[in-house]
Amino acid sequence: MANHERNKKVLLELLKRPVNSRCADCGAPDPDWASYKLGVFLCLNCSGIHRSLSSRVKSIKMDFWDDELVEFMKSNGNASTQALYEKAVPAYYYRPQENDSVVLREQWIRAKYERREFTGETKYPPLSYTTGFYEGMLWKKGKDNTQFLKRKFVLSEREFTLIYYNKENESKGPKAVISIKDLNATFQPQKIGHPNGLQITYQDNDHTRNLYVYHENPEEIVTWYNAIRAARYAYLKTAYPTGSDEELIPKITRNYLKEGYMEKTGPMQKEPFKRRWFVLDSQNRKLFYFKDKLDAEELGVIFIGTENKGYSVKECVPKHAHGNKWKCGVMVVTPHRQFLFMCEQEREKREWLDALRQVLSRPMAPQDYTVEANIKYKR
Repeated sequence: MANHERNKKVLLELLKRPVNSRCADCGAPDPDWASYKLGVFLCLNCSGIHRSLSSRVKSIKMDFWDDELVEFMKSNGNASTQALYEKAVPAYYYRPQENDSVVLREQWIRAKYERREFTGETKYPPLSYTTGFYEGMLWKKGKDNTQFLKRKFVLSEREFTLIYYNKENESKGPKAVISIKDLNATFQPQKIGHPNGLQITYQDNDHTRNLYVYHENPEEIVTWYNAIRAARYAYLKTAYPTGSDEELIPKITRNYLKEGYMEKTGPMQKEPFKRRWFVLDSQNRKLFYFKDKLDAEELGVIFIGTENKGYSVKECVPKHAHGNKWKCGVMVVTPHRQFLFMCEQEREKREWLDALRQVLSRPMAPQDYTVEANIKYKR
C-alpha cells in the first residue's frame, strides 16, 4: 500500500530542484500539478491543456500518488523530458510564457508532445514555418468597418515581404506589400474578439498601420505567427550580421507593454477631452493613440525619451480642462509640449505611470534618436 504522505513529501522535494520549480511548458513559478505520462511538473493552466489532450495529470498536493508514479517522476522530471521534446526548437519559434494567450500555450504543448515537432526527427513535408514561404486565407477586418472578410496572404522570407489581396482574383495585384523590416505580430484575442485573433502592425510611409486577422484553426494561426517570426529572424540576421541570438530574438516580435482607453485633451489643455485608445510600444519608445481600439491607423504618436533629454511622466490634476468624465490624471512631458490624459480608475493611472516610467528609465539606443527625430506631433 502506498504511503501517501511520504509520496507527497518526495514530490514536494522534487519541486525544490531549480529545473522543476517552474512549469515545464510556460515557465510559471511554483507548479503544483504534474503529468505522470510525460514526467513533467506543470502549472494549473497548462495542466488543463494537458488534460484536454488526454494526458494523465494529477495535483501534487490534492491527489493520491502511487509509489510507481512517484518513481516515474523521480526518474524523469522537467530537464530530461525537455531535452527530448525540445531538442530542436528553432531559435525564432516563440516559447509562450504564463501570461500569453491560450492558443499560443495550447499549440506549443501540442507541437511538443502530440506532433513532436522539436525532437530533431526529419519531417516530410517540412513544417510550414520552416520553409521561408507561406500562403493561405485569413479573416481580415475591414479598414473602415467591423466586418471580417477572407483575404489571401502570402509571406516570403526571400523577399522579406508579407502581401495580401483584397479580392480572390489576384490579377489586379496585391492590396498591400508589407516590408518585414518594421513588421510586428502579437496575439490579441480579447481585443479582436476571437480566440485566434492576431494583430499585425507595420509602417506605411509616416503612419503605423494595423491589420486584425484570425483563422478558425488554432494550429494554422500559430503557424502564421511563427512563419512571420522566421522571416523576421532572417531579416534581423541580415540587417545585424554580428548580432547574437540573445540580442536579436527579443526584437523578432513583441507584445505591447500597456494598452487601454484614456481621455486626451489638446496642447492648450483647455480643449474638450476625447476618449482615445492608447498603445505603449516600449521597444520603440512610442505611445500611440487611436480613436478606437480596432482602428487601422493611429491619430498620433508620442515619443518617450529619458529625463536627461527633457522627458518626464507624473500624475496631475488639471486646472482648466473641461469635458473630462474621468478624474485620474497622467501628464507626459516632452521637449515640445505637455500631454494630459485622464484615466477612469486610480489603478489604471498607476499602471500607466509605472509602464511609462519603465520606458523613461531605460537608456536610449542609437536608433532611438532616429525614431525621435521622425516623430510629428499632432493635436
